[in-house]
Formats: sequence, C-alpha cells, structure tokens
Amino acid sequence: MKAMEKDLYQHSTYVPKIDFSFHQYLIPGEEPILVHTGYADQTRALLPRMEEVLGGRELAYIFPSHFEGDECGGLALLMERYPAAVVVCSAVTARQIAGFGCGAATRVQKPGDRLLSPSFELEFFSYPSEMHLWEGLLALERKRSVFFSADLMIRPGEGGGKVRESRWEDEVHGIGPEQVPDPERRSRLQRELREISPVFVATGHGPCVRLH
Repeated sequence: MKAMEKDLYQHSTYVPKIDFSFHQYLIPGEEPILVHTGYADQTRALLPRMEEVLGGRELAYIFPSHFEGDECGGLALLMERYPAAVVVCSAVTARQIAGFGCGAATRVQKPGDRLLSPSFELEFFSYPSEMHLWEGLLALERKRSVFFSADLMIRPGEGGGKVRESRWEDEVHGIGPEQVPDPERRSRLQRELREISPVFVATGHGPCVRLH
C-alpha cells in the first residue's frame, strides 16, 4: 500500500484491457477503516498489504460508497478475515449486502450524519450513484480534509500513487451525466459539494487530486 497523505494508504490495481485503475483506501489508527473492497481478486491482493500496515490490529469499519462490484465485491473475503468489522453504508447498500448472505454487520448512515472515531471524522453526503441511481454515500474525512469521491472525478489510465493538481470548483463543475444521470439530482449534489472545501480528493479510479 502507498501512503498518499498523512495516515491515508492507497492500494491500486490497473487493468490494461479497459485502461482503468481501481483504488481502495485505508486509514489506520485506533479504529482502522477501509474505503472500498475492490473486486474479489483485488481484495485477495489487498489483504496481505493491508495487514502489513495494520500490524496486527483488527479492521473496525468498511465503507463501500455504493453497491457495485468494485466497491464491495470482496466483502465476503474481508469478513472472513475481519468478522467483527462493521460495514458503514447507505440503507440501499445495506439491503443489497444482506441479500448476498455474507453476514456482515451494517451501520446505516444518512446524508448529514457523521461517524466519529479517534482515527477519523467522516461526514456523509448523498450519492445518487450511476446506473440505477441507487442511493449511496460520499464522505469527507474532516481531520485530513480528504474527500472520498467514489466514481465522481475519475479518469482512465494507470492512476495508482499518482496525484494531479486542480481546483475544487472545477472538479465539482465537471460532474456530468456519466456520473449522475438525473440532472436535478446532479445539480443538488453539486450545490452541496460547493459548500465544502477539501484539500485532497481520494478518487475511486485514476489519479488522486490535490486542490488549490
């Protein structure tokens, strides 16, 4: 795993066939949290690297931003290794996870909720994720001012460990129908995101973004 910011580690897999990278993020500390699991094969590669960073500590939380294979496809594998970990997610995601019978305990959060820990402070935002517009969650980690953007603000190519420079307004403005097809919900999301000012975007795919 590669340290991207203070106490923020990224595991990345590049798939040349589709020219796309897939990232998972770990915040260690007293109550470690993993953001996204990756697909099952990506989780298998992630586990030993994550265990090195954790140094024997147990994983406390898993945060899949929405219900899709690269966000929670490896959940069953993670639960075998960390059975006490709690999945933090939207109500829609919790219902879908239950249907796959992996036995994970879930903690349902709503937009505006906060999850506070000695290691992090997550504030959640509505995420009408693409395809079916199933309600997911985006998160701002306030201690580090890191925004976990899921499938917003992404680019193709091999993005592992890479960072580009941008402005927050440009990133928010660039959210298009490919990310949020419904124009009304997309506009609402953009209005909400303009109210925050992160300094770093931990993307789901492609290079991360340092904001100025």
